[in-house]
Amino acid sequence: MDKPREGQSRKRKVRYTIFAISGLAIVLFITVAVNRLEPAAPPVEKETLYIDEVQRGDMERNVRGPGTLVPVDIRVISANTDGRVERIPSLPGVTVTADTVLLEMANPELEQNAMEAMSQLSAAQSDYDTLRAQLEGQLLNQQSAAASAESTAAQAKLQAEADQVLAKDGLIPDLDLKLSRMRSEMSIKQAGIERERLTKTRSANQAQLAAQQARVQQARALYELRQRQLESLKVRAGIPGVLQQLPVEIGQRVTPGTNLARVARPEHLKAELRIPETQAKDVVVGLKASIDTRNGIVPGHVIRVAPSVQEGTVTVDVSLDGPLPKGARPDLSVDGTIELEVLRDVLFVGRPAYGQPESKIEMFKLVEEGQEAVRVPVTLGRSSVSKMELKDGLAPGDKVILSDTSQWDEFDRLSLK
Repeated sequence: MDKPREGQSRKRKVRYTIFAISGLAIVLFITVAVNRLEPAAPPVEKETLYIDEVQRGDMERNVRGPGTLVPVDIRVISANTDGRVERIPSLPGVTVTADTVLLEMANPELEQNAMEAMSQLSAAQSDYDTLRAQLEGQLLNQQSAAASAESTAAQAKLQAEADQVLAKDGLIPDLDLKLSRMRSEMSIKQAGIERERLTKTRSANQAQLAAQQARVQQARALYELRQRQLESLKVRAGIPGVLQQLPVEIGQRVTPGTNLARVARPEHLKAELRIPETQAKDVVVGLKASIDTRNGIVPGHVIRVAPSVQEGTVTVDVSLDGPLPKGARPDLSVDGTIELEVLRDVLFVGRPAYGQPESKIEMFKLVEEGQEAVRVPVTLGRSSVSKMELKDGLAPGDKVILSDTSQWDEFDRLSLK
């Protein structure tokens, strides 16, 4: 009778257990090894990348922004009085002079007020003329009285002198001499009174005429005001230039302060640039600039920097120092570049598609004679429109990828084809 071989069965179980443990250990080892392997470098077409070489030297810092040409001399014409638009002889786009009538309005009330003011002026002037005639007559009467008193005084004086000679010779009594002298003194005093009265009459006449003249001037000022208001119904350009806007229509009723027209001088233009707020912090008045009109570049300089930010940009006004090219006109779209400074003997490269000034980023540097690119940490410095200062991480002659490489963020190496 056969006996079971218990030893062989136990050995097989031990052997199977060892094989299982060994297999599991091999699988774990392979898994760990695979996880520790770096991902394969993805292939990238070199022609699709923007690559630039690091340089050392002088770097011009500048900022750029879009803008428009706007007139320096602009006149916005508003209504001075109420009125209804009756006629529009000029349309936007025409060349005008200072006296060109842009539109005509009507206001019957102003016409009536002007007529009343003219009547008041005529009445005041008539009163003045009448008063002056009356006062001149009174003055002539007083002058006649004064002259008569002067003549009487002179006659009395001569009589007194003659009586004194006669009295000395004893031809007339002393009483007659005394009476003659008394009459002479009284005549002289009366003449003095008449002269003083004449002087005061002149002064009084001048005061009365001045008061009446003031009334005339007041009436004339009112009349001239009414005339100006009436004349303002004919809206004129005020300056030579081009009529840009005329936002009213025939029959429209306007009130004082309503904008009626806008006139600008197209030969005097400036550029209004919109600089991103992150780049405008270094822009100051006086910096040189260049304006690209798409038909030529005009030099200029900054004359104003807006104190506030609007929609993420800062408005910068640039005065144009050179002649304008053909086709330059108000509201023309332009591009402006403002020169901030020149950095001497610095390390720089083309501006990458990512990264802010004074920050740390990672860039791909070309190695293996340009066949591969590896990720390296880089410290950026000050920026310009197309260049960026480098503070650390690269050396002159290094070539780096400036294109957006965010799609390869999980890779530290690229294979360039």
